[in-house]
Amino acid sequence: MTRAAFKSLVLLFGFIIVASLPARLSPQTPPATVPVSMIVSVEAKNGTAVPVIYREDVRALQGNKRLQVTDWVALQGDHAELQLFVLIDDAIKSSVSVQFDDVRQFMDAQPGSTSIAVGYMQHGSIEIAQDFTKDHGRAGKALRMPMGSTGMSPSPYLSISDAMKSWPDSQARREMLIVSSGIDRLGTGPGDPYLTAAIEQAQRAGIQVYAIYAEGMGHLGHSFWRFNWGQINLGQLTDETGGEFYIQGMQAPIDFKPYLDAFADRLQHQYLVTFLAVPEKKASYQNIRFETEVSNAEIVAADRVFVPTEK
Repeated sequence: MTRAAFKSLVLLFGFIIVASLPARLSPQTPPATVPVSMIVSVEAKNGTAVPVIYREDVRALQGNKRLQVTDWVALQGDHAELQLFVLIDDAIKSSVSVQFDDVRQFMDAQPGSTSIAVGYMQHGSIEIAQDFTKDHGRAGKALRMPMGSTGMSPSPYLSISDAMKSWPDSQARREMLIVSSGIDRLGTGPGDPYLTAAIEQAQRAGIQVYAIYAEGMGHLGHSFWRFNWGQINLGQLTDETGGEFYIQGMQAPIDFKPYLDAFADRLQHQYLVTFLAVPEKKASYQNIRFETEVSNAEIVAADRVFVPTEK
């Protein structure tokens, strides 16, 4: 083969390769994204000193795909506004009221930016004892002894859903502290539809749920199968909404104060995180997790977040 023919052949192959590159390397249109915000908490893996985290320290992940974190706001100072709904199950033992002085002290210790409401779970709905108020002493006075009647609260999760439905719209973070056995007389065992509905409603509204276990009244209150499922349900509710379940072994806490102190500390280490999620064709719940490499820090969040469709 002559040098000229060889050169022509090289040029031909080069043309073929170059011609094929655009199809192989054509840039892909990036998927549309929508901004989604949710409240997360930071806690220490060991000890009590909670590290400070900044936006660049945070990774948002959907499966193995990293999502862009666009904002990370500490919910303190000008951003500290909080609405806290305290719900008491009227089907728990009346003796739990001996703990209410500690609850009142917890309320009094909250900053002036916190509004507190008090309600009682009854017949699948809520009896409001005190609407949201920044007068924490007034909220504390609304606490009363639970009625201790098994017929008063067939399903605490129906009542929790009712409380969320009636919650007024607000730009403040919204959190719930419930005192209950978790026993659902309408649905027992895995797949409780009332529990599932309450979790989905909380996730959609961005409400974190915290719970302190209290013993239920009557036979169901000491039925191992029933109270064990009640504890499991409360654990699932709080875990999947980014909250915490406070229990002493398998028993109701002898003293609420350590758990109220832990809850108060959690409220001091919360952030509003905003990230860009990839919406599906229909609005849906998506599993998102957060990671950080900051030493001794862990980011706690709801298991799922509600992602709207692209606007």
